[in-house]
Amino acid sequence: MRLEITRRADLATRALLELAALERRSKSAELAERVGTTPGFLAQAMTPLVNRGWVRSEPGPTGGYAAAIDLDEVSVLDVIEAVEGPTDTGRCVLEDRPCARDGHCALHQPWSKARGQLLAELSRTPLSKVAKQRRT
Repeated sequence: MRLEITRRADLATRALLELAALERRSKSAELAERVGTTPGFLAQAMTPLVNRGWVRSEPGPTGGYAAAIDLDEVSVLDVIEAVEGPTDTGRCVLEDRPCARDGHCALHQPWSKARGQLLAELSRTPLSKVAKQRRT
């Protein structure tokens, strides 16, 4: 059983937290160094955040990335889904396919309940809370 997020979702979260803490525009190379990645991989993680309007991206020699939202406005689940796509709660725990309508596996009910609780917790957790936890 694997419950995990991708490196790209983690990177997008860390970059958004870093930008909010900086309270200024940051060049791609600087931000990449601060979050421990390359500017190329950073760009892949930042694109969904820019598309959602959570990060401003200014091109050119004086440009860079800047946070465009308050961290209270975005949940952990919001970021994960921005990067990874919508959460598919109808996926089978055993195979990469939709759950069968005519017969569920033995773990369907407890797995569905646990997945629902996890998603609810991620949805209730604003990035501001994650930022506070990182500072302590």
